[in-house]
Amino acid sequence: MQFFGGSSLTSVAPEASPAPAAPPGTGTGANAQVLYVFNRNGVCLLYREWHRPLRTLDPTQDHKLMFGLLFSLRSFTAKIDPTTAEKGNLGVPLLPGQGCSFYSFKTNTYKLNFMESPSGIKLILITHPRTGDQRDSLKHIYNLYVEYVVKNPLYAPGTPIKCELFNKHLDQYVRTLI
Repeated sequence: MQFFGGSSLTSVAPEASPAPAAPPGTGTGANAQVLYVFNRNGVCLLYREWHRPLRTLDPTQDHKLMFGLLFSLRSFTAKIDPTTAEKGNLGVPLLPGQGCSFYSFKTNTYKLNFMESPSGIKLILITHPRTGDQRDSLKHIYNLYVEYVVKNPLYAPGTPIKCELFNKHLDQYVRTLI
């Protein structure tokens, strides 16, 4: 079943669900560096590294810093949104879908790609700065999350993700990204 995109309303098995086509390139997956999955309360449900040259913080600090960055960026983009007169207060939490959304930002060393689901699950994919738009990739990863984690009767919501099938399919998909 696809939760984002797709024109079909019928249920589709995860293996039959087509992955977004990888942009032209090597297909080695070397450009996908790190994936974070946070719930709406800021709990890091998943942290995966594929290619991270340097680790500068311990994992707990890294997760707090990343969630704080997302919170600040969402608040900032809502505050400067030119399409709405109601700006709210800077730093006030926003509900999923509220305010102006950002999808990515780029520095000289990485690109942060972001997606938030309607339920408040936040996916962050760190890639090489020359990597193109990753919104379809994040939607596909979210669909994998729904199929292999949310629908898993053994998974307790809000706990770290330790599903082998999800990890296997995630790794397979990330290898197709450039």
